[in-house]
Amino acid sequence: MQEAEKLLARALQDGIRRCARLGYVPAYFIRMVDEDGPLGAVRRLLAAGQVSEGFERFYDLGHLELTVEAIALRPEFSSLFTPPELALARDRLHALGYSIPGK
Repeated sequence: MQEAEKLLARALQDGIRRCARLGYVPAYFIRMVDEDGPLGAVRRLLAAGQVSEGFERFYDLGHLELTVEAIALRPEFSSLFTPPELALARDRLHALGYSIPGK
């Protein structure tokens, strides 16, 4: 596993802890990470035809920065994803008015 993937795994675990503090346990996502690994889970969610239940929940909570879309767009992780994956992540966030830091 390359360094960027290790950092991604840590970022996702941090996000899961932050979710718990907000009163939301993303059980389905945790299972996906266990089954597919951190990178595989993010790619799977990006490949889905629609946003996940977790994405909608983060929107409701006012924390879109915790979505896999926002995490994938961080400069330290963007090399792990294809341009189409990053464009989709950006489009999903922009559709809800989320300003991507540094963009």
